[in-house]
Amino acid sequence: MGTQTEEQRQKQLYCTTGKVAMEKLESIRSKMLDDTATSDDRRLGELLAEIVGLAANRVSAAFNEEALQSGKTVWVERTSQSHFPHVRLHGGALEDDPIA
Repeated sequence: MGTQTEEQRQKQLYCTTGKVAMEKLESIRSKMLDDTATSDDRRLGELLAEIVGLAANRVSAAFNEEALQSGKTVWVERTSQSHFPHVRLHGGALEDDPIA
């Protein structure tokens, strides 16, 4: 891999984690279609599907905000002109977290 910054390694870890999670979700969905999925498979599949959905939501929000900043007309969700919330697992905005 050569020399990489920690940020590059983190990005690669996130990308690889996402790819592995997507592969696992597809495997579980295949088992469900074949009617060979266990109850644990189904629970894991539900969790992975929720994570994938939330990630897709964040990506869409980021693309919309980028398009808005370049002057395109898009729908964005925010609490003020300068506040761009991000979806969090329980549905709130990351900015809702108190500063520690």
